[in-house]
Amino acid sequence: MGHRTIRNGWLSALAALGALLLPAQAQAWGFYAHTVTADIALENVRPDTRVKIARLLRASPLLGTPECELATLQDASVWPDCLRGQYWRWGHTFAWHYQTEPITEEYDARKNCSGLNCVSAQIERNQRILADESLPDNVRAEALAFLVHFIGDIHMPLHSGDLDDRGGNDRKADYGIVPGLNLHWVWDGPLAERAISGDPPVVRRYSAVERGELAGGNAADWGRESWQIARDFVYPETFGCAPCEGDVPNEVVLSQELIERSLPIARRRVLQAGLRMAEYLDRAFEPGALPEPEAD
Repeated sequence: MGHRTIRNGWLSALAALGALLLPAQAQAWGFYAHTVTADIALENVRPDTRVKIARLLRASPLLGTPECELATLQDASVWPDCLRGQYWRWGHTFAWHYQTEPITEEYDARKNCSGLNCVSAQIERNQRILADESLPDNVRAEALAFLVHFIGDIHMPLHSGDLDDRGGNDRKADYGIVPGLNLHWVWDGPLAERAISGDPPVVRRYSAVERGELAGGNAADWGRESWQIARDFVYPETFGCAPCEGDVPNEVVLSQELIERSLPIARRRVLQAGLRMAEYLDRAFEPGALPEPEAD
């Protein structure tokens, strides 16, 4: 964990630079937050699950993405974002990273998800593929990478809730004295990274009691949680409106006081993502544990 914390600053800069080159709506939690969710998961899966993950990832060269390394679960947690450089091949996956729904309407887990093109559907789909031992290892390795990345994505509030602004991408936001960001970017990068850096460390083995309090649920539940955080906290606290309807400013400066109050929420979402990832991985690697498809 130490070397990741040390590198946090320059990784943030690299992620910010890379974000300028990507479609705004498709951006996801930054490199650091995603890899931390994978670290938490690895600390909390069963030992046999850890072994099976390592074995499965040996088939990753067959995916034909040499520029996007996929040798570890940490690699897997950011691999789907690396694919953005190959739109011609992977462009159909870009809508899988999010499922934004207006905070002014009731949440519906099936909304904005035609043809399974949303993050909640792709979490369940890829867990099912991963659990299917009749499939080739490279197919399951790809599903593993999508699964762990999307579990991270769905826990970021602005991948689920928005105010006609593409999950905050269209709202310019200064992060304290740091200018030139947008609201989505703030929650993706500097806020999440600050929330999970330093002490106490977030990467450790969690007790059964802690896991019972933080984990559980399914992708639809997690999307609803993120949407509710966007509705009840992110937009009201950022723009001073409750409920937030109609016109709100397109530019805002996040005060230090608001940043401080946001940190526990961002931290909890990273912890939940890591522990729920561990649960989904353990379940996928149980013998004969192919999930039943959900009823229409």
